[in-house]
Amino acid sequence: MTSQLAELDQTRAMSDEEAPDAVPVPHALVPHLDETAILLDIDGTLLDLMPTPREVWVPPGLSETLNRLTERTSGALAMVSGRSLNDIDLIFAPDVFRAVAGHGAEMRLTVDNEADDVHAPPMDKELKRRLAAIAKLSPGILLEDKGYSLALHYRLAPHAEKAIYEAVSLIRADLPNAPIEVLPGKFVCEIKHSGFTKATGVRELMKHEPFRGRRPIFIGDDVTDETVFAIMPDMNGLSFSVGRRAIGVNGHFDAPNDVRAFLARLLDDTRLE
Repeated sequence: MTSQLAELDQTRAMSDEEAPDAVPVPHALVPHLDETAILLDIDGTLLDLMPTPREVWVPPGLSETLNRLTERTSGALAMVSGRSLNDIDLIFAPDVFRAVAGHGAEMRLTVDNEADDVHAPPMDKELKRRLAAIAKLSPGILLEDKGYSLALHYRLAPHAEKAIYEAVSLIRADLPNAPIEVLPGKFVCEIKHSGFTKATGVRELMKHEPFRGRRPIFIGDDVTDETVFAIMPDMNGLSFSVGRRAIGVNGHFDAPNDVRAFLARLLDDTRLE
């Protein structure tokens, strides 16, 4: 078992062309779930991408899998998402999961608390107003206000991508001292306060029970997940990308349905412990 994990760790130094193709083998990765923390991005990783953020849905059987994994890991399962805690809860209702939300702006360490820590202050109202006006460039651009960030979704208006980023660049040039960061994603441009990321949120999460001392496994698909991929070696963790062969990961999945099948197999393979 140790040699199998060592071989997986060695894949981190590979270039994109050499990145691992194989879907991870559950029993080789998780010899003991009670020593593991499972960290999951949502959109494009756990759930299939949809034309609009509100159209995502939880496939049959996934809630049972997540709840059983939460039980088997003594609660060390968390969502790591750009979505707000409120959004995450609406998607998975009535289930409630521990989470790093809003790209690290929000965190929930226990399922009976709405939020344990909020790192980011609200975005300046005038800056937000100027950024929100970009949505008027095309009828297909959807505006999402998270308070501490603003997201411009253009899956329904892919032709507007260049215009969106050009407009954001002009605003940033006009306000060079504004403490903001632009996060490009899959058909979304998100503008948030600088200073917090999914990685800063995961680092904080791993300091607390029931995550502390466990080996994390992180699965993500987007550019914003790369900050977490990068810190997994610091925690003796493993990371896997979805839909693409990201640099520095231990392997990748082709699509979210493969991730869901893998998580279900983790439960089956515990018989091998």
